[in-house]
Formats: sequence, structure tokens, C-alpha cells
Amino acid sequence: MSFGDPNNPYGQQPQQGGQPGYGYPQQQPGVPQQPGVPPQPGYGYPQQPGQPYGAVPPQAPGTLQANNGYINVAGLGTVQVATMGRRLGARLIDAVAIGVLYFILSAIGVAGVFGLAKSADDCGDYMDPGYQSCIDDAAGGIIATFFGMMLIFFLVTLLYEWLMIAFAGATLGKMALGLKVVKENTGQVPGVGGGFIRWIIPIVGAFLCYIGMILVYLSPFFDNSGKLQGWHDRAAGTLVIKK
Repeated sequence: MSFGDPNNPYGQQPQQGGQPGYGYPQQQPGVPQQPGVPPQPGYGYPQQPGQPYGAVPPQAPGTLQANNGYINVAGLGTVQVATMGRRLGARLIDAVAIGVLYFILSAIGVAGVFGLAKSADDCGDYMDPGYQSCIDDAAGGIIATFFGMMLIFFLVTLLYEWLMIAFAGATLGKMALGLKVVKENTGQVPGVGGGFIRWIIPIVGAFLCYIGMILVYLSPFFDNSGKLQGWHDRAAGTLVIKK
């Protein structure tokens, strides 16, 4: 009776040629490796130098994680997408801030109109030689004041929404609720061009009895990518995130 190798009590034949195990490149038996052709990968993630065993490779920027509200943004890492509740709250705060400013400007404009109307009362009798000229001046002043106030309202809205988003990435409402608008591909603030595109699209929608503007602001609900990008965000290439 012969005894085998004491280190191999079960009589198993040793593997020839160092058969690779789990997670290593596999090669078909008897098929020579072609020069210049990399070996086929085995199971599991390929390990990078210095990467812990079993670690998942980092996700590329712009990759939305599994329906948990987080996304990888270049230059920022993993950040949380702003919820629609916070965005609506920020929009309401902005509406109040702009409303207060409009009220102050309107009070100034109304005071100017009343002053011009009073000056029309002082034009004297309609039979006076300068009466018609005085009335025309007062009426012209009232019309100029009205259109001037409309222009000021437009510029206030433009500068508030456009420039604050362009250079700070947030309006007062977004700052109050910890939100920021960033470029999806860089993580930086939108800049002048991105801020203007993001501002002008809702404004154009407002010409349709404000229905278009409302749809633009509600459009993140229609985004099935999970990024909650509105139509204005997609056009400008921006995301609204939580800081």
C-alpha cells in the first residue's frame, strides 16, 4: 500500500499552470494568448492600484444615485438635489421680497402721478392761452411716469433673478433655504449666459397669460430623470442643489 503526499491527503491532483481563481482574468485552456490582446476580465470590479479590495469604482459626474435624491457633480462631489418643496418655498420668499420692492416703487410712482395731476389743476381756465400746453405737459408726464415705472419693474425683476443667479447662484429665497443653482457639467455658478437663459424662458412663458410661466416652474415634476430639472434648467444646463 502506497501513501501519497502527506500535504495532499485526499489525493487531489494539483492544478497545472496556476489556474486563476475568482476575480482574476480567465483564459480558455489550450488557447494561446494573442499578442497585444488584453486578457478577458473575470468576475467582480477591476481593482485599480491603491483601491481597496471590493470597492466600487467612483461614479462619473452627472450620475444620479439610485433614486435617493443625490447626484455626483463635477467639482462638488456628491450633492443632494433640491426638493420641489424647498424650491417652492424659495420662490415664495422671492415673490415677497420683490413685492415689497414693487410696493415702494409704486408708492413713489403714484406720488409723482398725483403731483402731475395737481399741476394740471393749476393750469387755470381753459380759455387761458397756455392752458392746453399745460394740460398736455401734465398728461405727458403721467404717461411717462407710468411707462417709466413699468420699465423699472422689468429691470428689477431682470437684475434680481438674472444677476443673482448668474454670479451668486442663488436669490434671497434660495439663500434663505440653503439652495444653489449650479452648472451640471462643472459645478460652478451659471454665469451671465446661463443665468439669462434660465431667466428669460419663464418670462417668455408669462406672455401667455402667465400660464407658460407656471408650467415652466412646475416642469421639474415632469422630469423623469430624477434630477428635478425644469425646462429652464435643461436649456441653461443647470441643477438646483441643496448646499
